Amino acid sequence: MSDGSRPATVDAVRLEPGAGISTSVVAQAAESAHRAAERSGVEVRVLHELVELTSVVDLFDRIWRPDGNSPLVNIEQLRALSHAGNYLAGAFDDGRLVGACVGFFAAPPGVGLHSHIAGVAGEAQGRSVGFALKLHQRAWALERGLAEITWTFDPLIRRNAYFNLVKLGARPREYLVDFYGQIDDAINAGQGTDRLLVAWDLTADVVVRTCSGDRSELDQARLQADGAVIGLSEDGTGGPATAPAAVRRDAATVLVRTPPDVEALRRSDPETARRWRFALRDVLGELLDDDAQVTGFSRAGWYAVHRPRHARRPS
Repeated sequence: MSDGSRPATVDAVRLEPGAGISTSVVAQAAESAHRAAERSGVEVRVLHELVELTSVVDLFDRIWRPDGNSPLVNIEQLRALSHAGNYLAGAFDDGRLVGACVGFFAAPPGVGLHSHIAGVAGEAQGRSVGFALKLHQRAWALERGLAEITWTFDPLIRRNAYFNLVKLGARPREYLVDFYGQIDDAINAGQGTDRLLVAWDLTADVVVRTCSGDRSELDQARLQADGAVIGLSEDGTGGPATAPAAVRRDAATVLVRTPPDVEALRRSDPETARRWRFALRDVLGELLDDDAQVTGFSRAGWYAVHRPRHARRPS
């Protein structure tokens, strides 16, 4: 049984860069993280002490369970993860915790980190605190010889897709149907918990550029001019409109739309929100199951999905 003491080597662990990880990339990641924190007006640091971990639990409760639902994390879990040397960091504004991120080492050992949960307090929204946390996480992982971070997000939430794919340069790897099972609260009941698993290649050129602020989002008009087809769009009532399967199957690039604000839609019109869930599952889920690759996202809410000809399903 642990005596609760802090391991002396956790902060001191600095592994040699892994295969293919240059010291210049590690240094660039640290500098990008430092600049991002400065621009956001926060200090980001690794957390160990019980009082800090209690603040993380309280923060996540304020963000996700104002009605008293089951907590997403508890102090015992955070204590164990931190003591074992996993990733647990907080963003502080004048000494007050305004954001936190929790991750743990992923299989196979020594390759990657899985980022389990991250959140930013409402009063700190709009300052890129989440971006500062992710860049700190990237630098922390690279310093330990890790080349990849994975996490999941709801593919219907447009702002999260933009953040993950455009601002960070992560790429979807798998569409996961009802990943967390049903959530039976007033907003999410019956909506399903589909998630995209994304992988963040920490040394990729696109990630180095995006972490330095050099970002690019897809140009829907140009892609359509080049032959991309619309696989999922919005109809005149705010609901989903799905193109025939044959149209999607014959296209090398498919554009897939998301609703403007599915969280608000779940409150105002849960049935339409549910139809969006099933439509995105049918279109984006099928494409990713068919070895297609998401190559970009736009601020207007479009995924661009490219499917190599050899991966297309036969008619």
